[in-house]
Amino acid sequence: MTEDVDVDPPPPMEDRELSWLAFNGRVLQEAADPDVPLFERLAFLSIYSSNLDEFFRVRVASLRSLLRLKKKKVKRLPLDPRRLLREIHRVVHRQQETFGFLFRDLIPRLEDVGLRLRSDTQLTEPERAAVRARMVDEVLPTLTPVPLESEGPSPFLPDRSLHLVVELWTRGTAPLPPPEYVLVPVPSPPFPRFLTLAPDHAGVRTVVFLDDALRVALPDLFPDRDVGGAWAVKLSRDAELHLEDEFEGDVVEAIRKSLAKRETGVPARFLYDMRTPWSVVRLLHDALGLEAEDMVVGGRYHNLHDLRGFPRDGVDGHVYPPAPALPHPDLDAAPSVLDAVAAADQLLHFPYQSYDHVVRFLTEASADPRVEEIWLTVYRVSRRSQVLAALLEARERGKTVHVFLEVKARFDEASNVEWADRLRDAGVVTSFSDAELKVHAKIALVVRRESSGERRRFAYLGTGNFNEDTARFYTDFALLTADDRLAGEIERVFHMLEGRDVPRTFDHLLVAPHTLRAALVDRIRREARRAREGRLSGITLKLNALEDEAMIRELHDAARAGVPIRGLVRGICRMVPPPDASVRLRSVVDRWLEHGRIYAFHGTDGAPEVFLASADWMHRNLSRRVEVAFPVLDPRLRDEVLDVLELQLADGRKGRVLDGSGRNVYAGAAEPGFGSQAAVRNYLARLSPSTDP
Repeated sequence: MTEDVDVDPPPPMEDRELSWLAFNGRVLQEAADPDVPLFERLAFLSIYSSNLDEFFRVRVASLRSLLRLKKKKVKRLPLDPRRLLREIHRVVHRQQETFGFLFRDLIPRLEDVGLRLRSDTQLTEPERAAVRARMVDEVLPTLTPVPLESEGPSPFLPDRSLHLVVELWTRGTAPLPPPEYVLVPVPSPPFPRFLTLAPDHAGVRTVVFLDDALRVALPDLFPDRDVGGAWAVKLSRDAELHLEDEFEGDVVEAIRKSLAKRETGVPARFLYDMRTPWSVVRLLHDALGLEAEDMVVGGRYHNLHDLRGFPRDGVDGHVYPPAPALPHPDLDAAPSVLDAVAAADQLLHFPYQSYDHVVRFLTEASADPRVEEIWLTVYRVSRRSQVLAALLEARERGKTVHVFLEVKARFDEASNVEWADRLRDAGVVTSFSDAELKVHAKIALVVRRESSGERRRFAYLGTGNFNEDTARFYTDFALLTADDRLAGEIERVFHMLEGRDVPRTFDHLLVAPHTLRAALVDRIRREARRAREGRLSGITLKLNALEDEAMIRELHDAARAGVPIRGLVRGICRMVPPPDASVRLRSVVDRWLEHGRIYAFHGTDGAPEVFLASADWMHRNLSRRVEVAFPVLDPRLRDEVLDVLELQLADGRKGRVLDGSGRNVYAGAAEPGFGSQAAVRNYLARLSPSTDP
């Protein structure tokens, strides 16, 4: 059917970077929520800081690279990078002020539970003596100060390393010469960021930032000088690998070479204490070869992602209550995971249910003498991956094991290269992505020879990584199935990854970059046709990011046709809901990181069409990555996914309205209580009647 040509102007869209900052603002809201336990509020401050660091190292660094283009090329860009950078700094400055207020507000609350955070100027003389003794014995011998001079070679500051700029005066001369300045590293790591003293008579422990402990001990580091001021600085560097320049050679070797660049990348942000004298700021600018755009005013402390490790010595509680994994309705009692999957599709919800079922699926396959082949994709895994350990064991037992390993997973490249070496050394058939595509699909295949001689295929299809560590705090879905409609097509995906000449079209799976985008567009337009014909229609999405302009345009067109559209978007959401259409967009940020993707359509046969996926609606996922979206064919499991989705859409406690303003207004009243994650846990507990949620 030929579609009508749409002559309407393109819909307004929120800027990608500002939308991401709005997401980080939602993280900051969790740190501000008095119903969140104390140490968890510190953890959210840590997450905010870590997120912002990566944002500057990747996104801001990319914008800064645009400023290095010739003016003619900059004029042809769809955005003004300089103007956008100014807006980014404005938003970040406002958020950082909120961060500082929240951190200061938590300090007396920490003291209420027996942890007294003190700066160097607040320590008593006995405390200063204890700090000084430990620093002299343990830390100072490891330090090498570096002179800071406006002329001569620039000292090198590694990415994200902390330093104090220390002012030194010559002792005993008249008239006094100008002070000298040195950079002193704050050595965390290898030392903990916080130093904890013995409890006082009331049982309260004093906690000191390592930065402040170093300030206390500076006279011992410079015994022949008088120490003046000491101000914290930190340089974040461009974290992009720029591998496109090296794709002529082997991609793994390109990764190996490029990993070294991460520490030496161009500056993305130079943070300095707002109390630093302007003359010292100018000296830093000149001596380190920085540009004006690099210089960002910060607080007294940097690298506050270290707050996640704030000492809790002797303090119990003040964290989220334990949430042990719920029993799975079928798998917990099943003697064999493979046999249970052969009998019926099995749906897993992490972290509500245990990731051990996935490990068990693979370890059972490695031990089963009838299993001949195991295939698996790797994007991010645990350093001590039980998943890959099971594959190594399978190889030792003589099975054929194929692993498709993505060595371009940002910030996990080194780990993946190490695993690639181990797998190949063990005889695992290890393949890598080509220069153009990342493999982001989370799939596995087990091939077992049944007693009849038939090859029986068992597939794992997931929305999250094969990573048992992150599965404890990322919400994800996984489907285990022996349905050959899916397992047979998964085998073909693996053959495609190996470069075999197989069809790139599928009857059930939606596979990027070949069919996923077109299949989604077809379904959106189908819903629009139904709405125009006066029939029931609807689109419901759960994504980490809704960014692709073409897909947003399709959604706007469907909304104008009368299709009700609902979306849960955790992070970037560029879509601005039109005021005259039934589009409702929400974002849930809570205890666990929402990570699973769901695409649900009203469908044509009276039953909704539901897909789970590894892909967000971003251009890179739909057009430049290998992704797999898979239908939930079992009606019982499909309803289970939809029930979970409805609970989250109804969340007024942890759900925020996404309207393009970046305001993050809560979707409901701010009454005390828990949000949809607690509701989902209760729902899943009811699937196992013997479980107490």
